[in-house]
Amino acid sequence: MAGLNIGLTVPVWLAEDDLGCIICQGLLAWPVTLPCGHSFCRNCLKGLWGAQRLWSCPTCREGAAQQLDLRKNTLLQDLADKYSRAAVASKSITGVGHELAELVEQLVDIVRRLQSQRHLPESGPDNKMNTLGMAFSDGMDLSSASPKQGTSNTPQGKIRDILHDLEEIQEKLRENFTEKEPLEEKRQVKLSKAPSSSSCPLLDQSQPAPKRVSCFAQWAISLSFDLRSLSCSLEVSEDYRTVTVSHFPQHYTWSHERFTTCQVLCSQAFSSGQKYWEVDTQNCSHWAVGVASWGMSRDQILGRTRDSWCIEWKGTSQLSAWHMVKETVLGSEKPRVVGIWLDLEQEKLAFYSVANQKKLLFECPVFGSSPLHPAFWLYGLHPGNSLTIRPVKV
Repeated sequence: MAGLNIGLTVPVWLAEDDLGCIICQGLLAWPVTLPCGHSFCRNCLKGLWGAQRLWSCPTCREGAAQQLDLRKNTLLQDLADKYSRAAVASKSITGVGHELAELVEQLVDIVRRLQSQRHLPESGPDNKMNTLGMAFSDGMDLSSASPKQGTSNTPQGKIRDILHDLEEIQEKLRENFTEKEPLEEKRQVKLSKAPSSSSCPLLDQSQPAPKRVSCFAQWAISLSFDLRSLSCSLEVSEDYRTVTVSHFPQHYTWSHERFTTCQVLCSQAFSSGQKYWEVDTQNCSHWAVGVASWGMSRDQILGRTRDSWCIEWKGTSQLSAWHMVKETVLGSEKPRVVGIWLDLEQEKLAFYSVANQKKLLFECPVFGSSPLHPAFWLYGLHPGNSLTIRPVKV
């Protein structure tokens, strides 16, 4: 076992993070390298640039006057392909090793049962245990085991020698595969991070979001709506904590920062740390709540851009989540209060239904080079519909 060579071994100095895209958090696919030296998936970079209408590096923010011609970095693509194949092959070899170890363990148990026999009768057609013992002693090749002095020619002695050899093989299997298992599991967790259209894997299972409302108290923040972004179809309460669909269009001063649809952002922007806030949705039949960058296009809809994320109640008994411009249907129950947990240290966004017991609705990764603002959409133009940022209960 010491000479095992799987041919596609992953170098110890190479980790999946070395070949990862910070945008999708998966292995590089069709990698492109910017003049600053940072590399990303081409489609991820084009999607981010298209959403923000900027041509800067998401890592160092070095910009360009115009969109660059993105060419594949063939060396990085080759490394990413080899890493992926090696990781899969390594897991397959580990699986075979575990199966082999289980088989040897079974053999050890059989031989120990043979050894426990006080009297071994002579070999005969009806004596299966003795026949098996003789087969071990006569036909099994144990050349890999270490030689022993004074091997006995008696049946009991031969079984004792076989047991010794099997235990040595068992120990070598444990050394070669049991110690490698945690590394393989860690590598496979990394490979499974890439988001899909149907679900979104957790970014860090070792540090899950808090499970009770009281756990959020230390991260609760005070929010207020930003009038610069407020749609002319909406109006805000005097305390800037309730937004309502107006009965008639409001004559706000025109600004390129104002949404053309029934949307509004909060004044507060977050680029680090953990934040939590709650939104009362009981007085709104059609809504979406989430986060977005200030650069989100003012004629686009929350969740339909690569720099905005949300959950949405359609008013037709359907709750959905929008992440990476893709919809995930969550169920048919409307949450009366939505809790939003933004963990920028772990690049994670989670939505909860806040009631007597808090229920996780959806969790997904967030990323980007711009700070994120709490975002709201009241659609359907139903006058009087409102959303309220409510104080967090301790």
